[in-house]
Amino acid sequence: MEKKPFWNGPRKPNNNGQQQQNNDRFARGGKKEKDSHAINEQIRAREVRLVGDNVDEGIYTISQALNIADEQGLDLIEIAPMATPPVCRVMDYQKFQYQQRKRLKEQKAKATKVVVKEIRFGPQTDDHDYEFKLKHAIGFLKEGAKVKSYVFFKGRSILFKDQGEVLLLRFANDLEEYGKVDQMPVLEGKRMTIMISPRKPGSAKKKDNPKPEGNTPE
Repeated sequence: MEKKPFWNGPRKPNNNGQQQQNNDRFARGGKKEKDSHAINEQIRAREVRLVGDNVDEGIYTISQALNIADEQGLDLIEIAPMATPPVCRVMDYQKFQYQQRKRLKEQKAKATKVVVKEIRFGPQTDDHDYEFKLKHAIGFLKEGAKVKSYVFFKGRSILFKDQGEVLLLRFANDLEEYGKVDQMPVLEGKRMTIMISPRKPGSAKKKDNPKPEGNTPE
């Protein structure tokens, strides 16, 4: 059977002798962009389930659905072609494309790579160096990065592995307000490592309020 060419102009008269108006809706339906949704005249289903604002949702013939969209000066967009029958929305196609691009952009933003910052200690790190690195770790966690902190044991310093574990646990405790421990200290070769993830906004753990000084009412 010979395939009929796509008709981009006014439609041929239907069985009732009526001829439908050619407008921008048909022009936009004349060419389908790559990976876009079928719209208007591109939709091949005989029946569709209609959704959208200012429409009575339900199942309509394709000609009825096109007429409803045409009456509102909008487009008929196939949003779920694999459904039975396919689901179509009545709305402006340019607005629909904008919403799709915005949704895709938001999804990409959520799928950003996790940044991991490393902080190295020695088994006998002094208080000044410790406070300096603690300050950096707080900054990293506030920026949303994970902190991978480790104690490196060089040569005979492996004898101080218990001291290194105490240091990392102290580090995690001091960062409790800004991050949560994903992995407790683990010794791998010459490194003992702890992993800390940033707390989600609004979930920062508050420190216990100090008891007021002086006499308290009984």
